[in-house]
Amino acid sequence: MILSVSRRTDIPAFYTEWFFNRLKEGFVLVRNPMNYHQVSRVALNPDIIDCIVFWTKDPTNMLDKLDLLKEYNYYFQVSINPYDNKIERNVAQKRHIIQSFQKLSALIGKKRTVWRYDPIILTDKIDIEYHRKFFDVLASKLKDYTERCIISFMDIYKKSQRNMKSLSVFNISEKDMMEIGKTLSDTASRYGIKIATCSEVIDLSSAGIEHAKCIDDKLISDIIGENIDVKKDKNQRDICGCVESIDIGAYNTCRHGCLYCYANYSDNAVNNNIMKHDPESPMLIG
Repeated sequence: MILSVSRRTDIPAFYTEWFFNRLKEGFVLVRNPMNYHQVSRVALNPDIIDCIVFWTKDPTNMLDKLDLLKEYNYYFQVSINPYDNKIERNVAQKRHIIQSFQKLSALIGKKRTVWRYDPIILTDKIDIEYHRKFFDVLASKLKDYTERCIISFMDIYKKSQRNMKSLSVFNISEKDMMEIGKTLSDTASRYGIKIATCSEVIDLSSAGIEHAKCIDDKLISDIIGENIDVKKDKNQRDICGCVESIDIGAYNTCRHGCLYCYANYSDNAVNNNIMKHDPESPMLIG
């Protein structure tokens, strides 16, 4: 079994105590996001879990707790974007996150520390040159600490469109995607970083960019030292290359407050759910 921690919220940043309590007790209860009354019990024993995939914008809270994961195989995907607190409203300073990324990589190795630069957005103030400039800055600081960068272009969902109405957000054309892809790929190549896209239809192979599997059976096989046989995740979009996993997060619980986020409906929903969180509960919320 592959455990996803989590597409739905940032457990490493905000719910570290709860997560390690769950590992200690050996199980977690997960509510089906599409059916409130359906709750699943997921065993968390090391002999059951092939790999844990962590998703986060700030791994700082995990750095002094990695010894608690010594019986597990795992890797981290850390999102570091070029946006300020007008867009990523409650995300820590990038300097702080970069330092935590570097410390994490020094502890677990750069193969297991994946950089995410997503979503890529364009506005009246954030253009292709903006991305070229700031991607170069970030890549120069991360080049010795990762082998891989996963990118994606923003999909404008209804909730993110509502949240970003104060910004002049542009739809990104295929021409723009090609230009951005080529620009970022050239920069990444100079720093020895390989780029792949997450859930994108467009073929950027001419720019040296492959389609990614964020939950990647090949990477997991490499980490654990043996091949695993796992199917593509049918619960994700057709264009998503991820293999099957069990996600233990919950929507409307991430406190980063990013305007582009698909996982939060509103600040009120998040605040109401946070009030229901108990680190000792077998369920993240409630």
